Amino acid sequence: MTLHLVLAESALELVPESMQGHPAARAHARRLGRPASETLLDVSWHYAAMRDAPDAHRRGRPDLVHQAVLAAVATPLYRNGLVRLYVHTLRDVVVRFGGGVRVPKSYHRFEGLFAKLLREGRAGGEEALLEAGGGTIPSLLREIGPSERVGLSRAGLPVACRRMAAGLGEEACVVVGGFQRGGFSDSTAGALDRICSISPRPLETHLVVGRLLYDIEAELYGPEMDGGAPA
Repeated sequence: MTLHLVLAESALELVPESMQGHPAARAHARRLGRPASETLLDVSWHYAAMRDAPDAHRRGRPDLVHQAVLAAVATPLYRNGLVRLYVHTLRDVVVRFGGGVRVPKSYHRFEGLFAKLLREGRAGGEEALLEAGGGTIPSLLREIGPSERVGLSRAGLPVACRRMAAGLGEEACVVVGGFQRGGFSDSTAGALDRICSISPRPLETHLVVGRLLYDIEAELYGPEMDGGAPA
């Protein structure tokens, strides 16, 4: 089994041109030693600049993406090559992770790496371990061609995470929101076969990712996963 895991509509983007001249954006850029156009939009630093921007409540949280990616790549399932990871952003950019990619645990280093990735479209040398390019959730799902497309959202049909994990088919794709609150857009929801809720309470993205991958490992592979994928 290979699981395709997508963080959808993620709050990850460079500071847009409309905000680059704002004092908050300029001050943060000076601290980082880069132009504002080469830094990630972050509500912690750019709240004053983005307060009245469209979809402000779903933007400026690259830390959520960082935590969720760390949760995914730390799992035995990922280390054994059984997870393909993608990050789709609210601005319709898709980041594709090559096999075995690890990301910096330090947020400061993550910010620099992903700001460069969004500017240049690739990172990781000749092997292009990380690539970024335009793409919507519907187009990404067509490219992946999964056996099924399952979204996780509190607005979905309630189901125990382990039960859902046990029912996933070969080459399934699970889509998790990479934003701080709210639900999937109509475009994303319409591209899914079904939407499930694994908790009646809101869960942060990294916790959803961790629970999902742990339950897949436990249900489908058991303790032998830590020693390598079964034949």
